Amino acid sequence: MYKLSNLLLACVFVFSVNAQENAGLRLPAGFSATLFADQIGAARHITINDKGILFAKLNYPNKAGQSIVRMEDANGDGIAEKQSGWGKYGGTGIYVKGNQLYASSDDAVYLYQLDANGEVTNPTAPKTIIQNLHSRRQHASKSITLDPQGNIYVNIGAYSNACQEKDRSVGSKGMMPCPILDSAGGVWKFDGSKENQSYAEGKRYATGLRNVIGLDWNNQTNSLFVTQHGRDQLNTFYPTMYTDAQNAELPAETMYEMKEGDDAGWPYVYYDPFQKKKILSPEYGGDGKLEGGKNALNPLVAFPAHMAPMALLFYKGNQFPAKYKEGAFISFHGSWNRAPLPQEGYFVAFVPFKNGKPSGEWEIFANGFAGADNNKSPRAAKARPCGLAEGPDGSLYVSDDSKGAIFKISFNK
Repeated sequence: MYKLSNLLLACVFVFSVNAQENAGLRLPAGFSATLFADQIGAARHITINDKGILFAKLNYPNKAGQSIVRMEDANGDGIAEKQSGWGKYGGTGIYVKGNQLYASSDDAVYLYQLDANGEVTNPTAPKTIIQNLHSRRQHASKSITLDPQGNIYVNIGAYSNACQEKDRSVGSKGMMPCPILDSAGGVWKFDGSKENQSYAEGKRYATGLRNVIGLDWNNQTNSLFVTQHGRDQLNTFYPTMYTDAQNAELPAETMYEMKEGDDAGWPYVYYDPFQKKKILSPEYGGDGKLEGGKNALNPLVAFPAHMAPMALLFYKGNQFPAKYKEGAFISFHGSWNRAPLPQEGYFVAFVPFKNGKPSGEWEIFANGFAGADNNKSPRAAKARPCGLAEGPDGSLYVSDDSKGAIFKISFNK
């Protein structure tokens, strides 16, 4: 049985001692950080082109009325002195591929063209690639990634916690089968070059995923990987089965490798990291011990509950030490519902990989985003890690959708 407090203590020895010199972050020895940009707005996912120009998708337009912000460090000092922006819609997803920039709202995906200098040529007239996606308030954000062939993968989160007849209600039974899964609760695949696609022109690539804001295509395995936000409130709805302390650590946040047609099991099962089993959800007759989901995927990695993985990035560069090559970085937004335990997350984790599979225990890579006072709550945290991107020099960038900071993390050779 793991305890997150033990893991935090175990990781302390590798952190740099002078946090303020690293934009307030605690990092492994040999790494440093700069505040690449600040106060740009609620920066969700980020992407970088081959010239090192960073684009951030904002959750809603900033004070300047921009929802996509372009940032450039022209003099190479680790700080973006050139900033501009466009767009007036909120959302999460953004992805650059050559001179094409994809960006998502909560119900559509758009395509912009970039010139040789990385400047947008059609800021007010993007092509609409996908339209009319579900945009209900719960789990509405649309994360995106592309494969080398130009297919685009879109997370369509379930607009429910556990597919109850009456969502988030004590004693309400789970719907069987869950009708949400026909158009949400999974990842859909579309042609990245075709305009005005609807659900019917896409394909449900994978299902049984409550909400996977973090997703990335792994070129080494030629497959899609995702990180899932697990369900909430086991103790609230089933107090005779689950204590508050159990709810604080159940279920795990999970990472999966998804092939076409795969099913991760939501809402019928959740993953218990202590029993190391897929457990039948109480809405479907489970008692906290009864296993379920015989044909559902097992997770590759199980993380502590409720910490909200927001981005997944496989590291391809050569700047960082060899242990990081082809491994996975995951940003954790931070919990709100781990009481009576302390709230946790608000860090970037790393999972080592070898031959396309996890090859060791996950570890905390960058911490301290919550601030010097360690205020780990959504309102009090100084920064909440969200997006991840790798620069052409191998530096790692992390966005914050709380105060609108972008951190650049480098290794000092």
